Amino acid sequence: MANVQPAARPSKRFQIALIKPSHYDDDGYVIQWFRSFIPSNSLAVVYSLAEDARQRRVLGDVEIDITAADEINTRTRIPQIVERFRAHDFFGLVFIVGVQSNQFPRAMDIARPLRAAGVPVAIGGFHVSGCIAMLPGIQPDLQEALDLGVTLYAGELEGRCDELLRDAASGALKPLYNYLNDLPCLEGAPTPVLPRKFLKGTFSLQTSFDAGRGCPYQCSFCTIINVQGRKSRGRSADDIERLVRANMAQGVNWFFMTDDNFARNKDWEVILDRLAALRREFAATGQKDIKLVIQVDTLCHKIDGFIDKARAAGVVRTFLGLESINPQNLASAKKRQNKITEYRQMLLAWKKAGVITYAGYILGFPHDTPESIAEDIAIIQKELPLDILEFFCLTPLPGSEDHQRLFKQGVAMDSDLNRFDIEHVVTPHPKMSREQWQGAYLKAWELYYSAEHIERMLRRAAATGVGVSRLASMIFLFSSMVRIEKVHPLQGGIIRLKYRLDRRPTLPVEPALVFYPKLVAGGARKLVQNVRHWFWIDGLRRKIRNDPNRLSYTDTAITPVDDREVEELELFTHSQAAQDAVEHIRKINQLTHAKSVA
Repeated sequence: MANVQPAARPSKRFQIALIKPSHYDDDGYVIQWFRSFIPSNSLAVVYSLAEDARQRRVLGDVEIDITAADEINTRTRIPQIVERFRAHDFFGLVFIVGVQSNQFPRAMDIARPLRAAGVPVAIGGFHVSGCIAMLPGIQPDLQEALDLGVTLYAGELEGRCDELLRDAASGALKPLYNYLNDLPCLEGAPTPVLPRKFLKGTFSLQTSFDAGRGCPYQCSFCTIINVQGRKSRGRSADDIERLVRANMAQGVNWFFMTDDNFARNKDWEVILDRLAALRREFAATGQKDIKLVIQVDTLCHKIDGFIDKARAAGVVRTFLGLESINPQNLASAKKRQNKITEYRQMLLAWKKAGVITYAGYILGFPHDTPESIAEDIAIIQKELPLDILEFFCLTPLPGSEDHQRLFKQGVAMDSDLNRFDIEHVVTPHPKMSREQWQGAYLKAWELYYSAEHIERMLRRAAATGVGVSRLASMIFLFSSMVRIEKVHPLQGGIIRLKYRLDRRPTLPVEPALVFYPKLVAGGARKLVQNVRHWFWIDGLRRKIRNDPNRLSYTDTAITPVDDREVEELELFTHSQAAQDAVEHIRKINQLTHAKSVA
């Protein structure tokens, strides 16, 4: 009988598991969806850098396996990760990427059992970078990670991925990698492309990319300027074309450009022109059209040709950092670039281009009260041609000037980072109790998305040529998510998922006979509420679509800007601060005109 030789054991392969963590809801369950709305750019960036390193064989003959998971739509299964690494003698790295402050507790809850099993773990993202950039020493939460043997990564990974992987492969990971003072060039770097299999958890197969990083402004609540710098660094038009073609080749045509302010990218024009050319090429060959969502400032309309070129490039929605209509609030946040006298002209320019606008509005500035917030919302509804408005609580995020100032002053802030999600109150306010502030936040959604205003927004869309059906879908999402699902729309998705054992370790695991009946009953109740709400909005949409007078609708918000409005509209007259802002702009215009005449 011939001797049977045992099969040769395959050589171990270097394992890379990339995880973008979610965070916990108020009941302690991971916020997770069957399909999520917002894709993770951090995950795409790090995946592409790791994949580039794999293709260049930075570990020599060692093969590399890479997986990527966005926890907002993919369950993290710790035992499976441990078994995967054990099969390769724990040769690899779990990199928890893009971790924001509210996600840090969840990131640590993922890291603890992995480290206990001997799996190498690193954590990067805005929380680590922001704390190291703006606070003295190593803060207790970061020290806890270091004590577990977790590697902390501060700064950006371009140009440093090889070093990190080689250190992990040799078992010589450093406790801390700090590249905050060495911001890399993005031009020519591997462009962020996630394979389609990792995008299936997003709604409509959306993906994201950053055309640039950094912002020249000085908003005190912002972490970007202290982590990514105040000088804009960008990818080239060739880089953008490469990533768009790669995604289109795998059937992905929805893109969310994550630049904090694309209008300040020095190459905005050549990038938009290149995208417009790609759209023409794709249309000629019968391919899908490019759909693009961008973020810009409230002065972008003053850049000659910007809005027209953005529309030609495929921009269908734009996010604007409106923040407040109270000039005192804007000044307190160093948001000096926002001028209330420009809001109407800017919004009308986007509406003329057929682009849906949605703006962030921050509640909890020093001059806010529940009454003033309600008054401001009423003015916005009546006088600004804005489509979607989303509300945030002013939150001193670690890495921001606001957080640094409060830290130095010893002001009490919430000790639970999970609540630093810009929808929970975490600091005192000079004019509101925490309960009043939290109540004003919840009330703001109810006030803005009233039945009367939803119909008004849809009628404006019909009269101005903005897609009524597109807007109706957006209104449904933003008017229902906080009320029904109890989470911010930017953390939203389709069909909320909850797993009994995926609860915050500080809370008890619920018995199956309690958890599952409650889950089913809650799911059924939400389904009924969502269906009822959608049919009501869709009924409005159909009524407006069939209205023969829909094109003749008009109201104050969509009337053209004229010189008299600064004396007539409440936006400019409702407070002394607003009147002072108008007078200041008037004096500047007079001086500018006098100089030009001279």
